[in-house]
Amino acid sequence: QQQQQVPKPTIYIISIMKKTVVIAAAITLFAGSAGVAALSMNSDTRRAFVQKAGLSVVGGGASLLASPAIATAADEYKTSASGLKYKITREGKGAKPNQGDLVKTQYTGWLDDFESEKQFDSSRDRGRPFSFNVGRGQVIKGWDEAFLDMAVGERRNIIIPPALGYGDRGAGGIIPGGATLYFDVELLAIK
Repeated sequence: QQQQQVPKPTIYIISIMKKTVVIAAAITLFAGSAGVAALSMNSDTRRAFVQKAGLSVVGGGASLLASPAIATAADEYKTSASGLKYKITREGKGAKPNQGDLVKTQYTGWLDDFESEKQFDSSRDRGRPFSFNVGRGQVIKGWDEAFLDMAVGERRNIIIPPALGYGDRGAGGIIPGGATLYFDVELLAIK
């Protein structure tokens, strides 16, 4: 016997009133049967829901339409003024480097997303940390910015936009032009 798959619910924002949003969730259950759930929210709950779901305003605020978006891992990231996104995965307890300091690091880099099949480099896989003088342009701008803000022992996931990476030119036939780069980086020491 073949099992039927249950589709994921799709949420539609139907209307916005002064302090209440009515949300109807059309949920298709099995072979054409459907159920509808509705709930009301006050303005604080609505604001939190809209931010978490990544909804966008359509028609000057008169109505909202939600794609079946849900909060993603990227929502946990902080974004710097330059556009670098980062999430601290392990707090560091040591000092932060100054511009020009020699830092010892470990890293793994991917295209498309963290842990994707498109890993392009890893000092961890080589078993050899990578050292450079931070803030001196020896590495891509996103790395200089990230490592200048890290404490020894800290580990971060960083998302580097093209402008802070290799830009439109790419690198070495491995990284295409316009690529966003995903790195798991760790500051081991300041030498």
